[in-house]
Amino acid sequence: MLDNIDIEIQNCNLCGDKVEHFPKSQTVSKGINNDILILGEAPANNGWRKSGIAWYDSNKKLLPSGVVMQKLLNELNIKLENTYFLEAIKCYPKDRKYLSTCSKNCRKFLLKQLKEIKPKVVLVLGNAAFKTIVSVKYKKYSDVVGKEFLLDDIKIIPIYHPSPISPQSYKGNLPIFKKIGENFWKELQI
Repeated sequence: MLDNIDIEIQNCNLCGDKVEHFPKSQTVSKGINNDILILGEAPANNGWRKSGIAWYDSNKKLLPSGVVMQKLLNELNIKLENTYFLEAIKCYPKDRKYLSTCSKNCRKFLLKQLKEIKPKVVLVLGNAAFKTIVSVKYKKYSDVVGKEFLLDDIKIIPIYHPSPISPQSYKGNLPIFKKIGENFWKELQI
């Protein structure tokens, strides 16, 4: 059960003082459809851990990354708030240099959550999140973006992070979403 996994996460101290914990917070943003799950890297300082709503800030305003993500999901006729959302790293790392350590420590929780949610497709936002979920060798993240990987029966598709500061956030992801819409639409039965 997802709530039990959250309790395990709350009691975890593997990262020590490298992270800021979010006591009594849920690590899953539950949508109404588990076919597509979006996997982020780690909680943003101003994101859903403070607002309680994935992709929104504490003032309940859609974050710029959420605006881009919704535009991409429009290709699939899916509303952002209807998708499931997880972070690969469950606590807020105090420094990006801790991402690798934290992702290794959180992987077991992430895999338990995926087993419970049973998504058909996981859209992975960025390199750190992708390395947490899939063990493949590559030189640059762009070498794997848009390709399909399997984790048990789950299709894993790495995409560029939808942050508007990235030139690839919309333009680089749009062909991936068009392909998902064309190739996976019937299979997902969304």
